[in-house]
Amino acid sequence: MKIYTDTYYHLYNRGNNKDLIFFEEDNYTFFLNQFKKYVAPFCEVYSYCLMPNHFHFFIRINDEVLFEKGIKNFFISYSKAINKKYDRVGSLFQGRYKVSEITSDSYYTSIIMYIHQNPVLAGIVKNMEDYKYSSYAAYLSKKETILNRKEVLDWFGGLESFIDHHKTMMDELLVRKHLKI
Repeated sequence: MKIYTDTYYHLYNRGNNKDLIFFEEDNYTFFLNQFKKYVAPFCEVYSYCLMPNHFHFFIRINDEVLFEKGIKNFFISYSKAINKKYDRVGSLFQGRYKVSEITSDSYYTSIIMYIHQNPVLAGIVKNMEDYKYSSYAAYLSKKETILNRKEVLDWFGGLESFIDHHKTMMDELLVRKHLKI
């Protein structure tokens, strides 16, 4: 899919053959640092979640040409480091990254909550705020982040409303999962 400047996207990919892309805690931090170095200068980041075998970002592209160059360098950098560290060969990721254009206000809201709910729905943690490799906890914190925190919190009507939206949607999803609806 062709990407365009000033457009919102859900960016994601997973490990080749659905294998792990993160093998230990340091990998998650390294991945985020490489993303910050190579990709973040060319996009606004609204949410992310790094799962053991896949990742999600919700972004808006600021410069499509520099973004494409940066993301290519990002994937090369991360893959080379992982392959060297774990004495592996071959592709780490399942092909080129994927993007889905975010085309409506409801999709904007839904994709943020979907990304944050991944670790709970996968059974890794019971609460979104307990997962270290998701932007949800960053929204609850005052620490420096790559996130465009202000825009997202304004979108939801403030931090309290942001939390309420997430909790309500999470409760509905868990009930549906439990009832197998």
